[in-house]
Amino acid sequence: MGFELKALFLLFLHALFMFLQEARAEHHGFHNVSILRNGKQVSRCNLFQGKWVFDASIGPLYGSSCPFIDPEFDCLKYGRPDKQYLKYAWKPDSCNLPRFNGLDFLRRWSGKKIMFVGDSLSLNMWNSLACMIQASVPNTKASLAKKETLSSVTFQDYGVTLFLYRTPYLVDLVKEDVGRVLRLDSISSGNAWKGMDILVFNSWHWWIHAGKSQPWDYLREGTNLFKDMDRLTAFYKGLSTWARWVDLNVDPSRTKVFFQGISPTHYQGKEWNQPKKNCYGELEPLSGSIYPAGAPPAASVVNKVLSTMKKPVYLLDITTLSQLRKDAHPSAYSGERGGNDCSHWCLPGLPDTWNQLLYAALIM
Repeated sequence: MGFELKALFLLFLHALFMFLQEARAEHHGFHNVSILRNGKQVSRCNLFQGKWVFDASIGPLYGSSCPFIDPEFDCLKYGRPDKQYLKYAWKPDSCNLPRFNGLDFLRRWSGKKIMFVGDSLSLNMWNSLACMIQASVPNTKASLAKKETLSSVTFQDYGVTLFLYRTPYLVDLVKEDVGRVLRLDSISSGNAWKGMDILVFNSWHWWIHAGKSQPWDYLREGTNLFKDMDRLTAFYKGLSTWARWVDLNVDPSRTKVFFQGISPTHYQGKEWNQPKKNCYGELEPLSGSIYPAGAPPAASVVNKVLSTMKKPVYLLDITTLSQLRKDAHPSAYSGERGGNDCSHWCLPGLPDTWNQLLYAALIM
């Protein structure tokens, strides 16, 4: 083979490799990809790499008057004395984060159905988005329907419905002769998720519940019954079942799928080099863009599962930016939970940024 043919062949292989890399990134919805195009590096915006910036001019998008806030998140109503935590804006390093526009959101998704599927962190985000939209379009008619499993907010003038489907494990929790069984390879409730235009999934916090707060007695995988197993292994098996459900049941031309990244807790001050502290009394986020303890192991499980999927899923990677917000939890100022809540988030507050990022991912 002549020198020119070899050069052309090598150039073809390089172009093919880069095309496949780009196609794979597009396919899996990864948001932090850098590629080479025509010999030049093209860096895409990573919305999730950045830092929190104090801005005295900003304020909450809504207040306690929003009818969609659950009491457990309504920190100002239940006595939180400071408001500094509402003065921080998320600034990505590589681009500007679009301002949330509730009217634009309603117009873009007129007649559409959006569903959050998961645990109380999904509730946190669902409350937030409903309040953000209502604050943007205060005169639009809205109706709220709340049930144990399926709740909804409908903005009637635009035909937009925000659903919340409560299922903390995504996979099935059922009663059998032996007791309460968490079925790692079964999703019967998935029929309720079909026909949506946007799906935002979340799961993790309940996988580590033990003792009296653990709602199952056994785990099942096929014919095998387990009294317990490593919780990260169980999470991987359950999330893999969810991934298969998405691959079999979602039409990407009709439905956009997101996975809400692992939401962190702040019970252990040693994670941010303050061993005697937790979230109570924290007034400001960590500076910079790195969380000292690093990513939680569950985040690696999410990345591993998403990388195997055939259908595109966008990772709403809120983990690190939320880890920096040790100041944003209800702590003692929850209307429903006693003690110190360092798991959920005040509203208004951090989940508003999650929804701002969701909005950006939908329009950019």
